Amino acid sequence: MSDIKLNHEQKREEKKYFKDHTTHIKLTPGDIVFNIINYAFFIVFTISCIFPFYYLFINTISDNELVTKGAITLLPKGLTISNYIQMGKVNDLWTSVLVTFLRTFIGTALMVFVSALAGYLVTKKEMWHRQFWYRFLVITMYFNAGLIPWYLNMSTLGLTDTFAAYIIPGIVSPYNIILVKTYIESIPSEIEESAYMDGASYWTIFRRIIWPLSKPILATIAIFGAVGHWNSFQDSLILNANSPELFTLQHRLYIYLRKSSNISAMVQSGISSADTTAIAGQMNTKIIQYTISMVTIIPILCVYPFMQRYFEKGLMLGAVKG
Repeated sequence: MSDIKLNHEQKREEKKYFKDHTTHIKLTPGDIVFNIINYAFFIVFTISCIFPFYYLFINTISDNELVTKGAITLLPKGLTISNYIQMGKVNDLWTSVLVTFLRTFIGTALMVFVSALAGYLVTKKEMWHRQFWYRFLVITMYFNAGLIPWYLNMSTLGLTDTFAAYIIPGIVSPYNIILVKTYIESIPSEIEESAYMDGASYWTIFRRIIWPLSKPILATIAIFGAVGHWNSFQDSLILNANSPELFTLQHRLYIYLRKSSNISAMVQSGISSADTTAIAGQMNTKIIQYTISMVTIIPILCVYPFMQRYFEKGLMLGAVKG
């Protein structure tokens, strides 16, 4: 009992201490007006960012007839998940989901590792012709030969109708390497020098010091890479057009949307059968667009909150200097 009483007394003393030593700033009428305007602006800005996703979501879980009539505005009506069930029945959809997950995981992991290692290497003065290689890397960001030369190059390298076409071209990213290099240069050099004096090799320093300390910037480029791989569509459409088993999720959903649009056009023009009319009645083109948008957005929205604390710090520190 005495210990409990002592703890209560300590807490009261702490509260009294903080109360006595807290500086109270008296706000002027101008400060109050500024705060009101500031909070109001950011509330409106936040709502304007969130509402489009919310609007898409409530339309995908509402009755399709009400959605078609435009009756869904703020709250869902006639709750249903039939749109997502119908989407899950798309031919080879889950194969495309697996392909997209694999390319996102493998491609992002390799890109992050290579960017971290290359970014570390170009900070070392001992690297042979370091400035030349760094400038050679940077200059590639200013040139783009175009779509046809890109396809011819990929075809010559054998990167057509193969899963490697999703991985190899994105492993080296000059922009991400620059971000990592800038971040590593902000790490105190004394840490690395101490490890080197203790006999650590460059690989040991990179693996046990640089890599752990670079988590914020690595998380940042991981988000960039993962979003790019997840939303990628062009490489699947052009490089793997003859391999349906390698279609990405975006490519598969695009094919589904195009077929649905064609069926809707046939129904509207009167050139349709009973089967096409029944299919068109299940989900119209607008509802399909809403559902596809949510299917592609939800995974990214689920991952981002876990990476946010690293993302903000890495983005700021990685862009301080070049």
